[in-house]
Amino acid sequence: MANTSSDVVQLGEYKVEKGKSSVSGLSSGAFMTVQLHLAHSASFAGAGVVAGGPYRGVETFRGAAPLAEDAYELNALQLCMAPLLPELAPDARRSLQLAQQAEQAGKIDPLSNLRDNRVYIFTGSKDSVVQSSVVAQTRELYRLLGLSDANLSYHDNVPAGHSLITDNPEDSELDLNQPPYLNNGGFMQSHRILNHVYPGLNPPAERLSGRLLRFDQSEFLNGQQACASMGKFGYAYVPRAVEEGAPARIHIALHGCKQGYSYVDFNFGREDIANQPPYGNRYVTTTGYNDLADSNNIIVLYPQACGSDDDQAQNPDGCWDWWGYTSDEPDNPDYYSRNAVQIRAIHAMLTRLGG
Repeated sequence: MANTSSDVVQLGEYKVEKGKSSVSGLSSGAFMTVQLHLAHSASFAGAGVVAGGPYRGVETFRGAAPLAEDAYELNALQLCMAPLLPELAPDARRSLQLAQQAEQAGKIDPLSNLRDNRVYIFTGSKDSVVQSSVVAQTRELYRLLGLSDANLSYHDNVPAGHSLITDNPEDSELDLNQPPYLNNGGFMQSHRILNHVYPGLNPPAERLSGRLLRFDQSEFLNGQQACASMGKFGYAYVPRAVEEGAPARIHIALHGCKQGYSYVDFNFGREDIANQPPYGNRYVTTTGYNDLADSNNIIVLYPQACGSDDDQAQNPDGCWDWWGYTSDEPDNPDYYSRNAVQIRAIHAMLTRLGG
């Protein structure tokens, strides 16, 4: 168990290898992973995408409705995640065109930075929330961006539901598609992600040496907390060796919908885990990232989204913004760019840590 404290600290700066950071996420966190990866490609060496679609996927399919008004739910939560037919899934070639347009407009880093990156992509064959045809287009996008098959690790043959997979006996059955979206498949998916992005890692630590820090995210939002749909607090795991000055890398782990710390109704009616720690921190503490990070001098940053349902942020389930709900102008959204409020905040956290 990491050394934790209820205190709120300010993120510090560490001896971090520039350009060697990485990011991964589940579901809305996976869609955000792709956006962050492309927006700030100069900062990253790789990514892990679990049940996530391609860059700006909500804008890519033929006949897509405008992003304004009631089209949020239609585009993002229905057509883009669960198309009626595989051929109606978001189009990787159109996604590439949109990425190239954003690059030419100076809204994202040069796409050429991505060619040597290492990317892990996963879709459970029993996933009924984000269908496999959608995730397959994410693989195709990275191929179009120049990644080799050796650098792309793609998995679609595990009978998993919509979830990040763990080996925790208290987590849900593998094929379920329901909160808390942590399913027991007999392995730690976080370890597979990190081992692909960073080949040759040491085995995970048997006992954590470092500290799990809680920090105030509002510092990184420049007064835009009301429209950002981000929680007041974020978390970071820092191995002891890194605190003592060892060179480090940073991995950003992005939770999915209903997985942030504010979702404290963790058991969703499951009496068998009613005595477990609050679900709201389980993505931070039980998904395995910290164990492997500890033995390999990796800082794990856990930004937190939160639920809101007002005129500024239509996001009751605490999802990351991958369809434009934080954009000031829905007809001209910027959710995918370096200037997007959530992307800007997360990258500012990365920069503060030294990455």
